Amino acid sequence: MVSYTFYQSSLVFLLLLPLCFVYPFLIKKNLISKRRNELLLQFKEALSILSSFLSAGYSTENAFQASIPELKHMSGEKSMIVFEFEAIVNGLKLNKSLECMLSDFAYRSGLDDVSNFAEIFNVAKRNGGNLVNILTHTSGIIRDKVQIIEDIRTLNASKIYEQRIMNLIPFIIILYMNFTSPDFFISLYTTFLGRITMSVCLGIYCLSIYLANRILNIEV
Repeated sequence: MVSYTFYQSSLVFLLLLPLCFVYPFLIKKNLISKRRNELLLQFKEALSILSSFLSAGYSTENAFQASIPELKHMSGEKSMIVFEFEAIVNGLKLNKSLECMLSDFAYRSGLDDVSNFAEIFNVAKRNGGNLVNILTHTSGIIRDKVQIIEDIRTLNASKIYEQRIMNLIPFIIILYMNFTSPDFFISLYTTFLGRITMSVCLGIYCLSIYLANRILNIEV
């Protein structure tokens, strides 16, 4: 689409073709961010479940194991949080410490909230702190954070939709002019100065998309 709209050249198409293999790496960051937000939401629910089992008198290790069926019911058997909790329980069965398993979970998740929770949890467990209060407090903090993220997504939803439409406008205008008045843009595709002009326009277009994504991508 880009090669035809801005250059109408098969050579440019071949030159730009390798970018198709780069695209997955460009969207990798967005996919990771989406999965982390999903895991954060599941982790918040997991803390609430853990807190309820600890309040009922379960030991910490047994509370993690008892939480898995509830998490499967709420998030699905193949959800990320179920995988992480099963990894923790399996580690405990191999006589690994809960502190070590939580630290591994925090490292894999890449979430600051999970890392902070693991550190606080480990200190409280060693020093005999009130784990139920810690879980309740941490769950409340994460709940507030998730709510802020959802509010931002709601506010940005229409803007993101508008941005996607605006991204198509240059292509629509140029293609429309090419089909209705092909001689109007002919010099832009056949002369050196014309190709430079279209290259500059393409650069500005890519820059505008990048800036729009940075503006709309608000991290909490």
